[in-house]
Amino acid sequence: MMFALALGAGATNAQEVTNTEAVRTTEQMQTVSFCKEVYPNAERDSGLYHGLTRKLSFDRMIPPHGLEVTYDKTVHVIFPAAVRYVDLGSPNLIAGKADGAENVIRVKAALRDFHAETNMSVITEDGSFYTFNVRYAAEPLLLNVEMCDFIHDGSTLNRPNNAMEVYLSELGSESPLLVKLIMKSIYKNDRREIKHIGCKRFGVQYLLKGIYSHNGLLYFHVQL
Repeated sequence: MMFALALGAGATNAQEVTNTEAVRTTEQMQTVSFCKEVYPNAERDSGLYHGLTRKLSFDRMIPPHGLEVTYDKTVHVIFPAAVRYVDLGSPNLIAGKADGAENVIRVKAALRDFHAETNMSVITEDGSFYTFNVRYAAEPLLLNVEMCDFIHDGSTLNRPNNAMEVYLSELGSESPLLVKLIMKSIYKNDRREIKHIGCKRFGVQYLLKGIYSHNGLLYFHVQL
């Protein structure tokens, strides 16, 4: 009887182990199936990432502009705000701010007839991010390019999908675009909230017309 009970307990334990292994196998198969659905090329791309990684979809991409450069001519790109940052994807390019202009970038090829396409990224003072795919052309079609100013772009005021907002350290958590809109609104309304604070000397008069605050920033409305 003791031997029979031991055999029964062993069979029950073996059945529980078998059931547990079956559940684990099912969970593993479901995980593999899920990975294959999310990543059809997971086996081919397994060396690129470690662990479960979600791929970036096209709705997260910032579409770049196409820009042609050459060795014997300089291409100028004019932005709606001062340029704060420029990055070149290849030493085949030379770029820099135009002398005396904060919002103009000059670009040209450092090597004649380079074949590989490269890129260029620019961040402007109003917090906009621009990206370009750059290739060599013997005669570029566009030598002087003016980027769209989405604040003054007609009546629709549509913001282009290639200008993403970037936050600047001196503005803290405030949006550079919102700061520009607030200053524009103060200037347009032109209200005098403060009186009798100013100075007049040698024919020059300076007035403080208002002090405004928003999100930890102070805006001084002055008139010269």
